[in-house]
Amino acid sequence: MSRELSREEVTERLLSFKYVTVDHGVRRRAAVVIAIAEDDGVQGIWLTKRQPTLRSHSGQWALPGGRIDEGETAEQAALRELAEEVGYLAEPTDILGRLDDYVTRSGYVMTPYVVWVGAGAQYRVNPDEVVHLFDIPFDELDVDPIFLQIPESDRPVIQLPLLGRRIHAPTAAVMYQFREVVLRGRPTRVGHLEQPVFAWK
Repeated sequence: MSRELSREEVTERLLSFKYVTVDHGVRRRAAVVIAIAEDDGVQGIWLTKRQPTLRSHSGQWALPGGRIDEGETAEQAALRELAEEVGYLAEPTDILGRLDDYVTRSGYVMTPYVVWVGAGAQYRVNPDEVVHLFDIPFDELDVDPIFLQIPESDRPVIQLPLLGRRIHAPTAAVMYQFREVVLRGRPTRVGHLEQPVFAWK
């Protein structure tokens, strides 16, 4: 059972975590947000369901985020995407830290940022990109992952049982690392965790 964490506690745990960066080379760069929000006194993070009409990763479960534009920093992209997808305007000072870069099968190096939203957040999802915004309480996120083997890879595929279904990597890998580093204080790596074949495009 996960207890409530203060902004200072989350910041301290992230500062003590030595995150890994990946040289993107020819890969594209993206940034995602793990937004810590509080709803009716319960802390959790935001998770979106992407519109099925989108050209890439349609209908998938995702953290708010997207491609880093030319001339933009990863931090700026993370906050811009948070505003564009769910209508929440965070400040640069709301970024508490980051986790490991994750290389996706679709050709991105994804950088996750942990952003403090807190209680009483006002947001409005962008219906062109997001079907619904879900709040995943810490107690539900603090769940043991499922690891599968597939013939296409020698790396374990990670799944998180949430919302009555299974969330896959890359989202599941980032959420699992957040659970380990922030909720449990354990410096766990996830770069070796595989995505399902349907997410390789």
